[in-house]
Amino acid sequence: MTPRELLDGARVERLERRGKRLAVVARDGRTLVVQLGMSGQLLASADAGEDHRHVTWSFASRAPLLCFRDPRRFGGLTAYPDVRSMHAAWDAELGPDALTVRAEELVERLRGARAVKAALLDQTVLAGVGNIYADESLHLAGIDPRTRCDRIDGDRVSLLARSIRTILERAVRTGGSTLRDYRSARGDSGGAQQLHAVYGRAGQPCLRCGAALVGSRLAGRATVRCPGCQRRKA
Repeated sequence: MTPRELLDGARVERLERRGKRLAVVARDGRTLVVQLGMSGQLLASADAGEDHRHVTWSFASRAPLLCFRDPRRFGGLTAYPDVRSMHAAWDAELGPDALTVRAEELVERLRGARAVKAALLDQTVLAGVGNIYADESLHLAGIDPRTRCDRIDGDRVSLLARSIRTILERAVRTGGSTLRDYRSARGDSGGAQQLHAVYGRAGQPCLRCGAALVGSRLAGRATVRCPGCQRRKA
């Protein structure tokens, strides 16, 4: 990428987000989208370390340096000449934002015979739900992750939408889930992992009903469910 695409000399006007993508919008319209992926980090620190540091920005205000690191290279940066181009790409590639998704939007998106968890992980269906929060949301809603989308009625989809918002809002308040790489911009670990009801707890008792949690693989991802609270409907 060129220095101009990386917002060299730009004045940042605002930030926008949909799902897992963060857009930095400059006053002249240039837009840089950051995706952290599995190991990416944006660190506001001069001591972020040189290893895996791909881009470093400095500021005229002498604020701390901002660094983009991505040790496992699942994230990335995408430049757009203007905000309209970025919005067009997001509309084509992403579903509604999970943090604000409405029940009627989710009802429209959850169609077909595939498992509901597989659908939630598809960013074109719903933007912003990853493996951890898919498991946590489905448990809170009492829905087996293997249930076919077309077998979930409107009332339960509405409950799922509320559960997704609840789980994500709680994760934001507690600083996200730090299992391996994730850190805040200040380098701090999150605390949401201490509140996980099912993720990473296969074989342990359900915190709600006491049944032993069951681990499996679904849509290529480790999945944990409660056979008591999340009875399979189909």
